[in-house]
Amino acid sequence: MSKRLCVVADFHSGSDVGLTPPKWQTTELQANLWNLYVNMIENIKPIDVLVVNGDSIDGKASRWGSTGLITADRGEQSKMAATAIDIADAKEIYMTRGTPYHSGRSEDWEDIIASMVGATIEDQLWLDINNVIFDVKHYIPGSQVPYGRHTAVAKDRVWNLLWAEMGQQPKSDILIRSHVHSFNYAGGTTWLAMTTPALQGLGSKFGSRIPSGTVDYGITWFDIEENGDFTWDWEIVLIQSQKTKPYIVGEGEEDAKD
Repeated sequence: MSKRLCVVADFHSGSDVGLTPPKWQTTELQANLWNLYVNMIENIKPIDVLVVNGDSIDGKASRWGSTGLITADRGEQSKMAATAIDIADAKEIYMTRGTPYHSGRSEDWEDIIASMVGATIEDQLWLDINNVIFDVKHYIPGSQVPYGRHTAVAKDRVWNLLWAEMGQQPKSDILIRSHVHSFNYAGGTTWLAMTTPALQGLGSKFGSRIPSGTVDYGITWFDIEENGDFTWDWEIVLIQSQKTKPYIVGEGEEDAKD
């Protein structure tokens, strides 16, 4: 029987530009981001397997003095993330743990989310779906050059081959990483590797002030046939309300906002 697997990642629930269910929304942007997410999920239902690939909550934002948050209460953030997961109505849910800065240095809040939604959670997952092996982990290094975005996932693919040669890991067919908030993929005749889009919007303090690079908002999914053949697709949404405009120098602030 064919199975549909959907991968979502980087909710950063609790951030003021994170994935925020209606109960916690304080801005139109949060409502817009939520509605885009719900529409994407509804368009691909039914979902057999949902993979939530880390950084489900934003945490306490200690580097920024807990600014840029709807709430620093990670219990409330966890409820937000659980609500986002529940709307998928997936038959099976798997999660990976994200970065400790967001999900907890001395505790694993994503373990609590997993218990709330009935998910299996690991640091790194290997899923066998109709004999197609998925290797799933949250973290992957980023690149400061556009043409380097393929390198990290290709490198992880080679590490997997070396582990598999020693008999310590399954040899993966599809390698999935997140964390960098950008969608990119590489592969060959026998393998596919990718970084997934995020579900946090633009405008966090870190995203606005520190790194360069494009950000992708969306989801990816796979249809795996009983004989092991698979197809895959993605939806990336441009957030029109976050499109930037220049200030028109010499014509006043009001003209720049028109």
